[in-house]
Amino acid sequence: MSNRLRVGMVGYKFMGKAHSNAYRSLPMFFPSAPLQPEMAVICGRNEQGVQEAANQFGWSESVTDWRELVRRDDIDLIDINAPSDAHKEIALEAARQGKHLFCEKPLALSLADSREMLQAAEEAGVAHMVGFNYRFSPAVQLAKELVQSGRLGKIYHFRAFFLQDWIMDPSFPLVWRLQKEVAGSGSHGDLGAHLIDLARFLVGEFKEVIGMSETFIKERPLASEMTGLSAKGSSNADAPKGEVTVDDATLFLARFADGALGSFEATRFAAGHRSTNSFEINGSLGSVRFDFERMNELEVYFTKDDEDVQGFRRVLATDPAHKYAEAWWPAGHTIGFEHTFTHEMLELVTAISEGRQPEPSFHDGVACQAVLEAVERSVTERRWVSLEEM
Repeated sequence: MSNRLRVGMVGYKFMGKAHSNAYRSLPMFFPSAPLQPEMAVICGRNEQGVQEAANQFGWSESVTDWRELVRRDDIDLIDINAPSDAHKEIALEAARQGKHLFCEKPLALSLADSREMLQAAEEAGVAHMVGFNYRFSPAVQLAKELVQSGRLGKIYHFRAFFLQDWIMDPSFPLVWRLQKEVAGSGSHGDLGAHLIDLARFLVGEFKEVIGMSETFIKERPLASEMTGLSAKGSSNADAPKGEVTVDDATLFLARFADGALGSFEATRFAAGHRSTNSFEINGSLGSVRFDFERMNELEVYFTKDDEDVQGFRRVLATDPAHKYAEAWWPAGHTIGFEHTFTHEMLELVTAISEGRQPEPSFHDGVACQAVLEAVERSVTERRWVSLEEM
């Protein structure tokens, strides 16, 4: 078997750039990875735009028809980071063609669609991974080890929030992330999905949820141009507008299967918060706190410390003892957002080489979607919703 993994990628903007950087970085910093990605073909609807992306990011070829791409014999993996409404169709066809799958979150627009994607991947016998990159921060991996090893004791609380402010201006255009038929949901599925995955990764399965949500700005000017999280539109008060059909903010409470309690907040209306992704875990023997804006740090507290020195300590997760850290820079030399994607791709290629499913897989994408939809049902019906109902 060749040690090359020939990648075809659908999407070339925000996540396309992040994934491309990860594929390029993997051979340099993880040369012992069992498979090395070959950036073969990048795909996008705009011929000029995708060609420019291919040149900039380092892809050998660009195409505009994803159907042509997934049917090619010289491609092993299909990387899907197009808008959410395209995930299902691309994944189903790629699975039928026997291609391994990497898909950005949320996996699909609905729980039913995500289950269909998982079934197709399983029937095809291909590897399947969903893009929850925050799991791959060394500090988050440290938190996982502290929970899993029992050093925090019995877990009582998981509280998390993901706060942004990029659409607070009422004149900001109606981008695809604000349209339910394309995005599936707003801050809930975009930001809250990451919190849900981190909770499942660190604490365990959800039992029941109850939530509330709000759309603060009901209409926005139509967008004339969209790139990543930015867009252009008319600032004229008489400019045509469209309806915002997703949530601007969603909050919910949760009970976990093991008895722990959870609280979650996802909003794009928290002034001053560019991207505050944070969680805290409280256990019988200690606590941890994490904020992705200081992603190299984990605050750790142990109840068994002597009373005169008790308190949260700052652990800089850059030493060789911390997962992935040794591949990068000397201790104390920090890493950034883009490195989480490289770690993600390392897990993907290693799993494919070992003949196992990567983590997180489409199973995790389905489980996350079940929680998302349970919260949405709770908001609509104004009651606690059990995950067993989903």
